[in-house]
Amino acid sequence: MIADGAEDEEKWLAAGIAGIQQNAFYMHRALDSNNLKDALKYSAQMLSELRTSRLSPHKYYELYMRAFDELRKLEIFFKEETSRGCSMIELYELVQHAGNILPRLYLLCTAGSVYIKSKEAPAKDILKDLVEMCHGIQNPVRGLFLRSYLSQVSKDKLPDIGSEYEGDSETVIDAVEFVLQNFTEMNKLWVRMQYQGPTREKEKREKERSELRDLVGKNLHVLGQIEGVDLEMYKETVLPRVLEQVVNCKDELAQYYLMDCIIQVFPDEYHLQTLETLLNACPQLQASVDVKTVLARLMERFSNYAASGVEVLPELFQVEAFAKLNNAIDKVIAAQENMPIVGVVTLYASLLAFTLQVHPDRLDYVDQILVS
Repeated sequence: MIADGAEDEEKWLAAGIAGIQQNAFYMHRALDSNNLKDALKYSAQMLSELRTSRLSPHKYYELYMRAFDELRKLEIFFKEETSRGCSMIELYELVQHAGNILPRLYLLCTAGSVYIKSKEAPAKDILKDLVEMCHGIQNPVRGLFLRSYLSQVSKDKLPDIGSEYEGDSETVIDAVEFVLQNFTEMNKLWVRMQYQGPTREKEKREKERSELRDLVGKNLHVLGQIEGVDLEMYKETVLPRVLEQVVNCKDELAQYYLMDCIIQVFPDEYHLQTLETLLNACPQLQASVDVKTVLARLMERFSNYAASGVEVLPELFQVEAFAKLNNAIDKVIAAQENMPIVGVVTLYASLLAFTLQVHPDRLDYVDQILVS
């Protein structure tokens, strides 16, 4: 039965790819003859192949990538249309005539990308429109890939400080708000994937979800690359909003992966200045989340940061990192009553390695750890 299912899926994928290739052929002919009407018609038919519900996320990704490559050609054509005198606002409205909502939104994101580049309208207005319009797709897999596409085509067009798309005021807030909103919706869709299908296939779905985790995590990487996200904005807006989503989703896979992303993506200085906020989230995670590994990686980062030069040590002393980490470990162990003894040992071993790196002269700290 499994073999039959796999064979059927290969057939469905082959049929989807054939549909994309056939419509892409006619789209190319329309592009070559500067026929905008036919280009939109065949690109919409091509994108209709992404409406399928028959493919696993892994196979759907293959189909999506075929469509993605074709959309890059369409984007180039849209840019050329503007140079031929076509108004971007007219083009932006024209693509919304596509009959089905999924092709319509892919075309809208593609046109929106060119619209931002044309600077005929503020980037923040177009981005807000796009991220809200994507609410129209609530199927978890289709919605996740659509929003991933939006993230991909917009990441170099955010109204950041020093960017050519920087507006008059509070532009960084607009950029951050866009990415946070897209991240939140993508995480909700990703979490909802676990409820699609029979209970007996839960393990298979979790494996498929794990394969798609980077689609969600890329949003945090984009946030980490926004020049205007200084410590204050990270402390007041970015971290609280991200942690709120992490804690509230109550999903083991998402919580573990996203906590690890936060630790890896943002600078050590930011982690130190927001240490209490970050650590307070740990006991609120699901009991099944591997918090010991999350904390161990955070302490490893701090140890490496301390090893980078003596000039950073006062910063670690000032925020009382040892006391906060020690307290957080106690809270996590109390919250996760069934934590195996090896997990407890791993946590304190990581704290000991951190202490020996940062406070080599504080034997009382070592004693505290050993007594625990």
